Amino acid sequence: MDRPTHDIGHDMNRLAEDARALITATADVAGDKVGEARKRLTLALENGEELYHRARDRAIAGAKVTDAVIHQHPYQAILVGVGVGALLGYWMSRKSGRNGG
Repeated sequence: MDRPTHDIGHDMNRLAEDARALITATADVAGDKVGEARKRLTLALENGEELYHRARDRAIAGAKVTDAVIHQHPYQAILVGVGVGALLGYWMSRKSGRNGG
C-alpha cells in the first residue's frame, strides 16, 4: 500500500475509533437529543465504513485490471503515455506562452 493510501486508511480508522469512543462515553447520558445524535453517529459510522471498503475494493480491482492490460499490451501503453505526455506538454507550453512566462 502506498503512503497516501496508508495515511487515508489510518485517518479513517482513527476517526472511526474516536466516533466509537464518543458513542461509548455518551452511553449513560440521558436525553432525546443525545440519543438521537448517538443513533445518527452510529449509522454514519456504519455507512462510512461500508463506503470506504467499497471504494478501496473498487480501486484495487481497477489497479489490477490496469496492470493486466499494461502487461498484455506494453508497447501500446508506452505509446499512450508518450502521447498523453506530449499533449500535456504542448497544452502547458501554450498556456505558459499566453500568460507571459
